[in-house]
Amino acid sequence: MTHPQIIVTHNEEETSAEGERLAARLTAGDVVLLRGELGAGKTALVRGIARGLGAPPDAVSSPTFTLVQEYRGRVVLYHVDLYRLKPVEVADLGLDELMESGGVVAIEWAERWADAPEGAWVVQIDDQGEDRRRIAISRA
Repeated sequence: MTHPQIIVTHNEEETSAEGERLAARLTAGDVVLLRGELGAGKTALVRGIARGLGAPPDAVSSPTFTLVQEYRGRVVLYHVDLYRLKPVEVADLGLDELMESGGVVAIEWAERWADAPEGAWVVQIDDQGEDRRRIAISRA
């Protein structure tokens, strides 16, 4: 894993802006593994990724019940949420096919995916109290 870039944000807008900055570094086929507790800001960061990829950020919501949402921009963004799934269910979800689709795949609760690919972007978001977040971005 590469040495992480550390960012501290002070509100949801700044967290989203970090996602937009990350999107500028993403290319088709990239996977973003998002880790952090409930309410840490994973979906806010994905809104920024969507905006950075030219997809409508207002359409982004947590795909907890739908599991996978698709947003069209200059590159398709697949937003996946593994929160409600057991590891065996994750294995059956078809994440490998999504990775081969030519889009960017952003996965919330990525620690539940045992077969996450090497070279994926890893984003750890930690709540620092109030609206502050510590975001660590690295490559696996």
